[in-house]
Amino acid sequence: MIEGVSHITFIVRDLERTSKLFKDLFDAREVYNSGENTFSLSKETFFIIGGQWIAIMEDENIVNKTYHHIAFKIQEDDIDFYLNKIAKHQLELRPPRKRIKGEGHSIYFYDYDQNLFELHTGTLNQRLSTYKKALHNVE
Repeated sequence: MIEGVSHITFIVRDLERTSKLFKDLFDAREVYNSGENTFSLSKETFFIIGGQWIAIMEDENIVNKTYHHIAFKIQEDDIDFYLNKIAKHQLELRPPRKRIKGEGHSIYFYDYDQNLFELHTGTLNQRLSTYKKALHNVE
């Protein structure tokens, strides 16, 4: 039986550069760095971000930009704070998708290796409620 998400792994070209980004942008706590050891497929670093285990592995095989992404929950009051951090790192913002009023706000951006991240203000319950209202044309 599935208990939850164990970890999420991103492939990056430069472990050190992405580690600095994660620490500054997400306030990530580094819990492991393989150095030159490769117990897995390549050099890797593990972080805790919002209580979630996030891994990055170094590899030159980077795919093109897609909508595959991970979304971290933030408070509405923190939107400008994160937009400023994203700008500081000169990361590319992706235009937000169309939204239904009440489902929350999102900031989408690509890291240095085309991994897409979202910072989202809503919850699953809010989104489901909003969609249900929209299906029934209720305001």
